[in-house]
Amino acid sequence: MADLTSKSLILIAISFFINSSSAATVTPQSSIEFIRTSCSTTTYPRLCYTSLSIHSRTIHTSPKLIANAALNVTLSSAKSTSTMMSKLSQSHGLKPKEVSAMKDCVEELSDAVYELRESIDEMDHVKRSDFEVMISDVRTWVSAAMTDESTCSDGFAGNAMNGNLKRAVRGRIMNIAQLTSNALALVNNYALLDG
Repeated sequence: MADLTSKSLILIAISFFINSSSAATVTPQSSIEFIRTSCSTTTYPRLCYTSLSIHSRTIHTSPKLIANAALNVTLSSAKSTSTMMSKLSQSHGLKPKEVSAMKDCVEELSDAVYELRESIDEMDHVKRSDFEVMISDVRTWVSAAMTDESTCSDGFAGNAMNGNLKRAVRGRIMNIAQLTSNALALVNNYALLDG
């Protein structure tokens, strides 16, 4: 009888431990605070927070997951901007210089999309054994995407462009560049914390 009682107590203790461990899961509030704190280390913290807080359920409190989410948000924005610019470049009434700048920008954004995809793919396959090399590759891809975005924006400098078109394009490109900058900062945070 005593043996049965001690086994029951052990089972109750294990059950209590398991239940208390699962109760310590990440809460939505702790995930939101993690995102806010992580974003405070970026150059554009408000944009970082607004673009990532909607992903709090998948980010939890993981430096890797927040970096991945930032890269994916940036990729999505770059793809939609590239599509918009491709359509705009076919608009009637654009000056030849505007059409040329739009086509160049679409090409630069296509390169940025490729580089962001490569960085996401590399992040998905990061291994402890070659963590530093893989993170270096991610940083290189993201930095290359930033360069492409900057080159695209440069094509709309000067006074030869239509003011409304220039503002719309530069605004979208600036947004992507800021998202990319934030993603790079979060990749760097991940490298520092997990590297």
